[in-house]
Amino acid sequence: MSSIPPNRVLIFDTTLRDGEQAPGFSMNRQSKLRMASMLEDVGVDILEAGFPAASPDDATAVNAIAKTLHQTTICALARCQSNDIETAARALEGAHKSRIHVFISTSPLHREFKLGKSKEEIIEMAIKGITQARPHCGEVEFSAEDALRTEPDYLVEIFNAAIKAGATILNVPDTVGYTTPNEIFRLFNYLKQNIKNSDSVILSTHCHDDLGMATANSLSAVEAGARQIECALNGIGERAGNAALEEVIMALKVRKPYYDVYTETNSQKLTAASRLLTQITGQPIARNKAIVGENAFAHESGIHQHGMLKNRDTYEIMRPEDVGITQTRLVLGKHSGRAALQKRLNELGYDPDNTKMDDIFVRFKKLADKKREIHEEDLHALIMGNENQNIGPWAITHMRILSSYDASMQDSPNSASVEITLHHHNEGPKTYTAYGDGPVDAVFLAIEHICGTKFDVHNFQIKALSEGRDAQGEARLEIKSDHHIFGGYGINTDIVAAAAQAALTIVNNIENGKKRKASSIPASSRTERVIL
Repeated sequence: MSSIPPNRVLIFDTTLRDGEQAPGFSMNRQSKLRMASMLEDVGVDILEAGFPAASPDDATAVNAIAKTLHQTTICALARCQSNDIETAARALEGAHKSRIHVFISTSPLHREFKLGKSKEEIIEMAIKGITQARPHCGEVEFSAEDALRTEPDYLVEIFNAAIKAGATILNVPDTVGYTTPNEIFRLFNYLKQNIKNSDSVILSTHCHDDLGMATANSLSAVEAGARQIECALNGIGERAGNAALEEVIMALKVRKPYYDVYTETNSQKLTAASRLLTQITGQPIARNKAIVGENAFAHESGIHQHGMLKNRDTYEIMRPEDVGITQTRLVLGKHSGRAALQKRLNELGYDPDNTKMDDIFVRFKKLADKKREIHEEDLHALIMGNENQNIGPWAITHMRILSSYDASMQDSPNSASVEITLHHHNEGPKTYTAYGDGPVDAVFLAIEHICGTKFDVHNFQIKALSEGRDAQGEARLEIKSDHHIFGGYGINTDIVAAAAQAALTIVNNIENGKKRKASSIPASSRTERVIL
């Protein structure tokens, strides 16, 4: 990696590690693999697939990704501890290109209160970790956790030792999102000047967004010589999140004359990747989110619209097409053929193979029978499929709803009954009729009764995905269970059915999580949450 052109910036994606460990963003193994394949399509250089020592399931997911992806370097995180590194090495077996990312805390606060170690002891631990990792992978990255609150001269000392031990990538994390663009510029400039043979290694930046400056800090580090940005799709991650992948990619592309660097990513895949992540996690992004939000290329002000009609450059600094949003609308409906559908999907950044296309086309025809027109938002939902249906063990086979409203019943004007049949992989079908204050409430009560999962609803949202009375409804649900928050997502032209799908997704994730927990490592050997 050290032989890359001096003006190329590597994109290190940590959506599946730092991003996934944030509350509300957990993913199952199938979802991680699907997300990893999409990120490879985006063209990320390195994909941090997980922290294998955290659990056997995390290690298995990393290994599945390592064996599936061919272009992207697969990275596994490990503390500077022998067992962590051995577990990471096993998880990376079969990878076409591999990296072990070892880390240890370096700031005075962490040295005293987290590790209880001296500066010398920490350097020795770093050297041992890098030396052990080196034979097991293509390259080793070393991170000094909480680097931005570490003495600069000590960073130079430990980084010099890391290079000597065999690390070729040195990461400088702003672990708590504390720094500013000027401060991080000065630190990277200092490191470039004082680390021995700094030109022979890659300096990396990993910024958190606690003060809202993660992207700005990452770009400032690049100005000072960083040539790897660690980031996450949609900016997800611990606390306030990480630098957003889509933001750093587009900032370097739009402002290329200023930064004079480039990435080898396909920005036209960004919207598709963002939509896939929201569908998998059930976590929406803000409408005004830069690059991928619904309003990113929307113009309502009359003055802005007037300028746009004359010249798009008046109020747009990038083209919607650059991030995978098309402007020309090809109307699709029940008479549209496979070729037209595939062309439209290609324009949106998707390239399904023939087998997947067969399934997509069948579902497209079924949807087209219900809707007069198929809109762009419908296609995003269609290409993603209802992944939640495939994670088991429960599936909906039948649902009948009766709902009424009586204004004369002032205390309780709404009433509904739902008869629902769920099929379990091992236990077969189960049917129950529930009565609630509206159809959604009745659905939740019925699913609770059949599956035995209590629904303490934390958040519930329904919105139309496209235009018209026949639009598909998107349901997003969050519930609290056993002190954890679980998210679910469903799409259907019937919003009650969408809510049922979202609820069943959560039930399946909880049940599958219990199975994984039963086979996981003993509590005494579990690792703490890692925040770089």
